Amino acid sequence: MTIRLYDTSARQIRDFSPLIDGCVSIYLCGATVQAAPHIGHIRSGLNFDIMRRWFAYRGYEVTFVRNVTDIDDKIIKKSGEQGRPWWSIGYENERAFNSGYDALGCLPPTYEPRATGHITEMVEMMRGLIERGHAYEADGNVYFDVKSFPGYLELSNQELDNLLQPSGEGETGKRDPRDFAMWKAAKEGEPSWETPWGRGRPGWHLECSAMAHKYLGSAFDIHGGGIDLIFPHHENEIAQAKAFGDEFAKYWVHNAWVTIAGEKMAKSLGNSVLVSEMVKHWRPIVLRYYLGTPHYRSMIEYSPEALREAESAFARIEGFMQRAAELAGGPVEPAAEVPPAFAEAMDDDLGVPQALAIVHTTVRQGNSALAADDKEAAVARLAEVRAMLGVLGLDPLDAHWGGGENDRGEDLHGVVDTLVRLVLEQREAARARKDWGAADAIRDQLKQSGLVIEDSPSGPRWTLGPR
Repeated sequence: MTIRLYDTSARQIRDFSPLIDGCVSIYLCGATVQAAPHIGHIRSGLNFDIMRRWFAYRGYEVTFVRNVTDIDDKIIKKSGEQGRPWWSIGYENERAFNSGYDALGCLPPTYEPRATGHITEMVEMMRGLIERGHAYEADGNVYFDVKSFPGYLELSNQELDNLLQPSGEGETGKRDPRDFAMWKAAKEGEPSWETPWGRGRPGWHLECSAMAHKYLGSAFDIHGGGIDLIFPHHENEIAQAKAFGDEFAKYWVHNAWVTIAGEKMAKSLGNSVLVSEMVKHWRPIVLRYYLGTPHYRSMIEYSPEALREAESAFARIEGFMQRAAELAGGPVEPAAEVPPAFAEAMDDDLGVPQALAIVHTTVRQGNSALAADDKEAAVARLAEVRAMLGVLGLDPLDAHWGGGENDRGEDLHGVVDTLVRLVLEQREAARARKDWGAADAIRDQLKQSGLVIEDSPSGPRWTLGPR
C-alpha cells in the first residue's frame, strides 16, 4: 500500500514517505486573480483534488493549502486599464475561481491564504535572508543573490551561466542580472506597504515561500503546480526558503497543460475557454470527467469533439448506475473498498486512466448482470463503481451532483419526467395497436429533443443523450 509519485526534482517516480506518519501536507500554487479562470487553470485544482482524495482514501490526514496571488504586475495592469481598484479586480476573480472549483466538485482547501494578508511574514523572511547574506536592498528593491545559493536551478536542471532571468519594469540596482526581485519599490499610484527598506510590494516568488512556511512549517511533503511554474517560480521559491533555513518541500509534483492547437491555453494568447461559459453548455460533472481523467502529467488537447467523447463515455457509466439503482429498489451505498486493480493503478503515480479502465470493466460486468436479471451481481457492481467514482469525485449519485430537495434542476427533472411519460404512453398505445410508424415517429422526435428511449422489461425509460 505504498503510494508512488513522480518527483520533478528527482526526475523519477518515488515511493511516498510522509514526514509525519499518517499525515500528508500539500501546498498548491493557486490562482493569480487578474481574470476569471479558464479550464486550464481549473485542471490543476482538479488534479490535486484527486490526489488529496486518494490520500484521504488511503487513510492519511490531509492538510491542503492553496494560495491566492491577489497582487502582482498583471492585476495592477488590469486595474489601470479598467479604472478599478486592484483589490476589487482580485476579489471578483477570486470568487470566480472558487465558483469554478465548486462547480467541478473540488473539495475546499484546509487553508486558502491571500498574499496581501502575509506581508509581515514576507518582511521577516527578507530580513533573515539579508542577514544571512542571500539577499540585498537596492533602490528600494530587495533582490535574492542567486550566486549565494549553491543549489539554485537544480529543480529545472539549468546551468547558471546560460540563465535568462525574467525581470520586471523598475528592477534597478541589481548586482547580477540573474538575481530576482523579492520586493519591488513603490511606484506612483500603485499599491504599497511599508518595510524597513521603504514602501513597495511583494514579488510573486516571495509570496509562496512565506505562506508555505506559515501554514506548513519549515518542511512539508508535497509542493504542486503546473509545469509552467517550474522556472522561475518554483526554482525561486526553493532558493528563498532553503536559504532562509527551511527544508521546504520533500516532493515536487507538476501537472501538464490544457492546449489548443498545440499551444498552452492562456489569456495572453487569446485562446482560453472560460469555465463560466463552459458550464452553461456542458454538465459540470462531464467537465470534471474530461479534465480529471487523463493522467495529470499528460497534455489535454481541447476540442468540442473530445468533450463529446467524454460525455458519451460518462453517459455509459451513468446509464448503468441508473438502471442498477432502479433494480435495487433503494439506496446502494458505495463499497467499503475499491477493487484491488483500481487501487494499484491509483497508487502508481495517480494512474487515473488505468483506474478508469477498471471502472468501465466493472460497468460492463454490471450491464451483463442486468441483462441476466442477476440483481445481486448488478448491485454489487454498482457499489464498486460508486466507490471508485467517489475517489475521483465523479459519483453522480453523490449529493454534490444530485442537488438538494429544493434544487430547481430536480424540480424541472420531475416536470420533464411527467411530460415524457405522457408521450411514452402514447407510444405504447401505438405499439399496442401495432401502429409501428407512429411509435417510431414518437421515438425519433424524442431523440431529436435530446432524449434516448430504451425499452426494458419493466417498460420504456428515458435518459439524456450525448450532445
